[in-house]
Amino acid sequence: MDEIVNRVKESGLIAMDLADFKPRVELVGIDLTDQLWQGMVLKEKDFRAWIKSNDWESYASRAVYVHCSTDAIIPTWAYMLVASKLQENGADYVIGSAEMLSSKLLMDKIHGLDLSEFQDGRIIIKGCADVSQPEVAMSELVRKLQPVAKSIMYGEPCSTVPVFKRR
Repeated sequence: MDEIVNRVKESGLIAMDLADFKPRVELVGIDLTDQLWQGMVLKEKDFRAWIKSNDWESYASRAVYVHCSTDAIIPTWAYMLVASKLQENGADYVIGSAEMLSSKLLMDKIHGLDLSEFQDGRIIIKGCADVSQPEVAMSELVRKLQPVAKSIMYGEPCSTVPVFKRR
């Protein structure tokens, strides 16, 4: 019986899967609704007391999204105060939704890629990925990889769509 040969592995193609960039951390939310007076407005004095008494160290090195789940208008300075405390404690955060935080963390991983392993590479970016806004993430991969790659394709090794080929 003949030995099975993995022709994809021998081809020198570099397969990338967006799932590898998906955040593997728990996303923690801070809902400012809990700080509203009568569920409607934010009182600066009360809010500052909450900022002072809250355990911000519990957010150290965590991924946090800050939002308001009700239809209240939150002043910009309130978000800035929360952001300042999160920053002081080393949290990775966004003002927005869990989806925005997930997208930010994914982009951070893409931007942190070591390009040396992709130099003159023939890269395939796999098409099926369970990430929010895959078209944004894949486009960002193209932006990051195109300066060093020999070629970039989309799909699977058995069926690719050419995206870029260096002249």
